[in-house]
Amino acid sequence: MTGVALPDTGLRADPGSFRDPGNRVFHRADEVLRGLDERSARDWRALAASDFFRDLLAAGQVCGTQELFPTPVDVPWAAVLRHERIPFVSHPYEWSYGMLRDAALLHLEVLRAALAAGFTTKDGSAYNVQWRGARPVFIDVGSFEAARDGEPWAGYRQFCQTLLYPLLVQAHLGLDFQPFLRARIDGIEPDQMRRLFGGARRWRAGVLTHVHLHGAMQDRNAAASTSAVRAQLRAAGYSRELTLATVRGLAKLVRRLDHRPGESHWSDYQRTCAYSVPDRLAKEHFVDRAAAATGPGRVLDLGANDGRYARIAARHADHVVAVEQDPAVADALYRALRDEGERRILPVVMDLADPSPGGGWRGVERASFADRARADVVLALAVVHHLAIGRNVPLPEVLDQLAALTVTGGSLVVEFVHPEDPRARRLLANKPDGLFPDYRREAFESLLAARGRVVARTELPSGTRTLYQVVVGG
Repeated sequence: MTGVALPDTGLRADPGSFRDPGNRVFHRADEVLRGLDERSARDWRALAASDFFRDLLAAGQVCGTQELFPTPVDVPWAAVLRHERIPFVSHPYEWSYGMLRDAALLHLEVLRAALAAGFTTKDGSAYNVQWRGARPVFIDVGSFEAARDGEPWAGYRQFCQTLLYPLLVQAHLGLDFQPFLRARIDGIEPDQMRRLFGGARRWRAGVLTHVHLHGAMQDRNAAASTSAVRAQLRAAGYSRELTLATVRGLAKLVRRLDHRPGESHWSDYQRTCAYSVPDRLAKEHFVDRAAAATGPGRVLDLGANDGRYARIAARHADHVVAVEQDPAVADALYRALRDEGERRILPVVMDLADPSPGGGWRGVERASFADRARADVVLALAVVHHLAIGRNVPLPEVLDQLAALTVTGGSLVVEFVHPEDPRARRLLANKPDGLFPDYRREAFESLLAARGRVVARTELPSGTRTLYQVVVGG
């Protein structure tokens, strides 16, 4: 992750951590550190002494955290925490529907446990959750503070905008939520939701209470200060029990919103694709051998589909990021991995021809996919022809991008689908004649040789596809 260098400390400030002045995340070598001011340090020590927080840590629902003693003398903080490092930082617009829903349920479960113990969280952002494989984990330890009677949950609006509203949009309207979250780092505004859910749609589950009434209350209190609103709520008898009831109601609603994306062109690809059984077995053997030769580290599986090759790579890797463009296919993969208890494979929803850019403040608050995703092994199986022919990306640029995602000395495992292959012919049939004169095996191999050293090659038994293992920069 990129960061801002701090003189003489060896620390890099995380560019996505600046909105809470009471604590800030830093990186030092491979360590993830959090600096706390005096007030946040008191909140942390009360939190660390609580039974509920120890239970969350033991259950793996909150990222591993410990205070450093003594506090490093070269930092201007009252306390410094060290967190476990999450294998791969993903963004909510890269998650499938099931992932977003499970992240919302974890957020609510953590909040429910905190409220019952006299604590609360300062915010409700989807960005407070990351993943250990297919299991969500709450990472914003600096968000916990003591609850105050008569005050509502401060994170309710963020929770709605970045978690609940995207779930409502997809569950009730059938629209993929990812473009909404990618477009705005703060999520979907209530006034947008009111326009989407007018008329009879306002009666759908969760809409009247959390969209229309929420928006009306915001409009009514727009001119009032936060302290004045809190005073009004205390005078009206608002209590922690009401907040707990709200959280339980939200959890019940989110569980009802278990939307299953419909079938798509890619949903049954492994059955309908052109691979014969010998082709598939040869391909599996090639991937297994390449991953084993490279050893532990990160694997990036581009165009993961049902995760067949991600699972093979995971036998040898520390973790695998399985990138799939189709949200329905990625969601099916996530649910299967979740049910298996898989902790090494993380599904990610992304179009390889339009990967996640940097976003938020100054374009670096949320790092781009390219800045996060370099891997020791990159699997590019049956994707080159889709990018080069289907999306009109020049073949040299396709290979430049694949090489850029591979660490120097790492392995790029890439499949070239020959022009005479049925899948390539189908794509070429929809293009003007002569548009891709350089899409030939000889040109492809020349481009590979310019970017690394080919250490293994095999032609699949069908005779129309070739696999290569390239040591990038070698």
